[in-house]
Amino acid sequence: MADFTNRMIRAAKLDVSLYEEVEADKTAMGQAMMVVILSGIAAGVGNISRGGVMGIIWGTILALVGWYVWAFLTYFIGAKLLPEPETKANHQELLRTIGFSSSPGILRVLGIIPGLGSFLVFVASVWMLIAMIIAVKQALDYSSTWRAVGVCIIGWIIQMIFVWLLVAIFGGAQAQL
Repeated sequence: MADFTNRMIRAAKLDVSLYEEVEADKTAMGQAMMVVILSGIAAGVGNISRGGVMGIIWGTILALVGWYVWAFLTYFIGAKLLPEPETKANHQELLRTIGFSSSPGILRVLGIIPGLGSFLVFVASVWMLIAMIIAVKQALDYSSTWRAVGVCIIGWIIQMIFVWLLVAIFGGAQAQL
């Protein structure tokens, strides 16, 4: 457990060597998944006044699905469409590194603080994005941080369109019931 906690702290500190370590550690998938689960639960607790207990449950499920989809998009965009000559990666490496980039998301539990919570959630979200850029750069063996930023932005746009479509389809269907 100490190793897991230490890894989460190092990931939140944006320790580049941590992302290289979990990229190479094929046994770290469970830990990466646990980081995503804890981050999702923290976000649900931080937003409990609006989402209730079901918000925590659905938020955790969506965090896991989003993590998997995000890693796949990042792999496809970064390793297949926009690779550098040194890029050698697989989907599992991105799942591990991106999972650990969710470590700062634990701070989203502070969303429960009236008046300050929204700001702290925003800070944690930006921190997670920065960690993800580092994770992508390391997992895809990029020399350019800007390429990692571009891959993350392209993936985010695609994911947002997908989420918007799901909400439009299923949200509209739910409203008709």
